[in-house]
Amino acid sequence: MSIEAIAETMNDKLAGNTDLGATVKFDCGEDGVIFVDGNAGSVSTENKDANCTVTLDKDVLEDLISGDQDPTAAFMTGKLKVDGDMSIAMKLGELF
Repeated sequence: MSIEAIAETMNDKLAGNTDLGATVKFDCGEDGVIFVDGNAGSVSTENKDANCTVTLDKDVLEDLISGDQDPTAAFMTGKLKVDGDMSIAMKLGELF
């Protein structure tokens, strides 16, 4: 799945939800980034500064979105790294 397709799936799941109230960037390295604007309830592939940055492989992100990977387990095993406000990252599980 392309980074654009993942962003579209995330946008469909977010569907205007502004409960996050912050911005998050998923940095998948050479595969690209996904920017979640929790204030506007939108998702894009723009590379912007965010309140919280989650660094991970694109495959891990796909597994998180599909529910095949537990976010806590991914963090604890080093499959993802969180920079910035950890409380924002913890809210992501409720949205996706």
